[in-house]
This record gives sequence, C-alpha cells and structure tokens, in this order.
Amino acid sequence: MSETSFPKPVRYALQVLAYGAFAATVAYFSTSPPYRLRGDDAAVVKLSFSHSAQLVQACRERTPEELAKLPPNMRTKMDCPRQRSEVQVELDMDGKPLYRITTPPTGLRKDGAATVYRRLEIPAGHHLFQARLADGPDRLFHYAREIDLNLVPGQVLIIDFLTGEGGFVFTHE
Repeated sequence: MSETSFPKPVRYALQVLAYGAFAATVAYFSTSPPYRLRGDDAAVVKLSFSHSAQLVQACRERTPEELAKLPPNMRTKMDCPRQRSEVQVELDMDGKPLYRITTPPTGLRKDGAATVYRRLEIPAGHHLFQARLADGPDRLFHYAREIDLNLVPGQVLIIDFLTGEGGFVFTHE
C-alpha cells in the first residue's frame, strides 16, 4: 500500500459523493430550465405537402423525317419531355405575406415532385389565411383557397395540398 492511497472506507465514501453529485446534476438539468415548446399565446401553422407540377412542355407528334433519323428502337410517334415546372407557393395571413417559396422539382431529370415543409409560430387569435399555388410553365396561380379561423393558444393549423380534393386543405382540430 502506498502512502498516497486512502483507506477503503474513505475511497468508497468519496465515490458515493462523486456519483451522488453527478446524479444530482443530471436530475437538475433534466427538469431545469423548463422547456417550452411555444409561447403561452402562440399557435402553429404547418405548411406541408409534395406536389408534381405540370410538364414544362406538352407532348408533340414527331414528323416522319424525325422518326427516320432515330434508331429503330426509339421510334415513338410522340415526344414527351419529362421535366416539370417549379411549384410556387404563397401564404398570407391577415393580408400580409407569411411565407413565400419557389421549389424546383426533384429527380435527375427534374421530373419528380416538389416538396414544401415549413413550421411557423404565429400569435393565437382570429386570422384570415390565403394560400395560392402555381404549378405550370405560365406561373399563374391556378389553385387558391381562403379560410377565416380563430386559433386558440397551442392549436396547430396544418395546410396540405391535395390535387384530388381541389387544392389546399386546412386541418385545425
């Protein structure tokens, strides 16, 4: 036994103190400072969807001369480019812009869906929401929806886009 080592009971007591201090530190920081997901008078708007926009160019019929120039295995009468347009989304709250985005299509050939996800914290209360979407090469807003809501503190408004249901869908239960 060397002169600098402590007797076993003292070492065990120091270990208990060190482990106790570590456990007390972990216990304190597991509850303090308190975590707040959002403010007391705040609501949340979630804009979330994937949408395949219109094609950039319409299909066209190839001429007999164009077909003759192609290899036999590629001689299809119709020429249909795969690239899709960008999706442009505008979301207004009470007549003021809340969110704007232009999203390109995904995929190597730009032929996939454009995906939008945005979480926005807003003050709770009565609001008028207006959503617009342009998905064609003309960049015109062919889809638009307006909804007047009273959001209570802590409420979540989900804005989705479903082409089969006519455009924007607002869920706020």
